[in-house]
Amino acid sequence: MTTTPEPANARKPRPTRHRGPVMLRGGEPDPRTHDGTTTDQRLLDRRGPTDWVHTDPWRVLRIQSEFVEGFGLLAELPRAVSVFGSARTPQDSPHYASGVAIGAALAEAGYAVITGGGPGAMEAANRGASEAGGLSVGLGIELPFEQELNEWVDVGIAFRYFFVRKTMFVKYAQAFVILPGGFGTLDELFEALTLVQTRKVTRFPVVLFGSEYWSGLVDWLRTTMVPAATIKDTDLDLFTVTDDVDEVVRIVQEAEKARQAGDNGGGMRALPVDDAPSDA
Repeated sequence: MTTTPEPANARKPRPTRHRGPVMLRGGEPDPRTHDGTTTDQRLLDRRGPTDWVHTDPWRVLRIQSEFVEGFGLLAELPRAVSVFGSARTPQDSPHYASGVAIGAALAEAGYAVITGGGPGAMEAANRGASEAGGLSVGLGIELPFEQELNEWVDVGIAFRYFFVRKTMFVKYAQAFVILPGGFGTLDELFEALTLVQTRKVTRFPVVLFGSEYWSGLVDWLRTTMVPAATIKDTDLDLFTVTDDVDEVVRIVQEAEKARQAGDNGGGMRALPVDDAPSDA
């Protein structure tokens, strides 16, 4: 019987430690589903027996515990960049190759790389960071279907609630890099843009990687939303579109320098009233 030899560059299993929902390299987050539903679904579902209503206050403690676990795990994380993209990106896709290159470049520049911890583009960025010797972080989410943290994650945690997970993406990152993706990627993109537009975060670069993929969306923003006055033309300056990995790193580094200068009393400017966000 002939067996196929294992590729020379195959990923070798690494020891895994678990602390509640926290994973330190490896393993799979427990989906913790009940009857095929997720925690988010049970929280938002108003149907069924009324006794569920009386359990909602106790869910506050579960939500609180998720914040505590996330803050505790990530509090000492070095400077980091969150990278988003489709879980459906195949390994032979140019978008996957871009994710690997971006993850490696960020790691070489001294940044940890944070992703959703799943397959596809997220795996690519984690892989690039890990192979370059950087810290590769995965923030997973409970889903109705099984989704493991990819094998390139060094430190991972599985969240039940999307809104807790999204807080961690922003709180512990200095920038967002958005690879081609679907609804989840767009959700993170517009969450970030809203936070920057409304000044909930400052000097937070948002980079769309892949001009061919993003050009249609950008054109729609420019030709539909701006004329409708639902956003200002200056809101288009809140993000950068590029195909250059080196430019991604440069944008992140320049924003970090500006932020440090502002923290030291230099470079901060008061925004005039007419620069107020057009839409919250």
